[in-house]
Amino acid sequence: MPLQLNTLKTTLLGVMALLLLIGCSAEKSKWIPAGVSGYNHTSAAINHFSIGPPLGPAGGPNIGPQQGGGKETCCGVLPRQWYPMRVLVEWEKDPNVGDSANWPERMFSDAWHKRMEQHRAKYTQHRAYVDVPPYEEPCSIKVHFLPCDQVRISTTCVAPASPNYPDKEYFNAKEPKECPKT
Repeated sequence: MPLQLNTLKTTLLGVMALLLLIGCSAEKSKWIPAGVSGYNHTSAAINHFSIGPPLGPAGGPNIGPQQGGGKETCCGVLPRQWYPMRVLVEWEKDPNVGDSANWPERMFSDAWHKRMEQHRAKYTQHRAYVDVPPYEEPCSIKVHFLPCDQVRISTTCVAPASPNYPDKEYFNAKEPKECPKT
């Protein structure tokens, strides 16, 4: 009889452990990983950018004037189901792209480094809170840098090269000679 009792206890413990494991793994995460890419629709360079919670911390590298896309960086997150949210986007801008190409100093010399220090002093820092637009299916996070220090986020599954990309107008954005004062 003791052998049957031990077998029954072992079986019950095994079943309880199995039920606990099934219960713990049945729920899907409310968040999914999302690649991050940036698109620069301006004549300045975006030296780097970051997005904050709830989608980050995440960010991306340098984006030259009128460039973007390319490789996604890892990893932001998106909720499986959209809800209204705002995210902080911060970026650094180089308004004098390509200046160093015309400098007479020998590249990486002390004089060149001194000039580069003066050049970097003209970089500007920016930050904006951006609404995340509604989506049906979470995909990647696309950050669009627009003229006059405006920024937008897209989470569509459609690639920007597609005629169905919902934010095509960003690629036709024109920089005014002067931005409106806010």
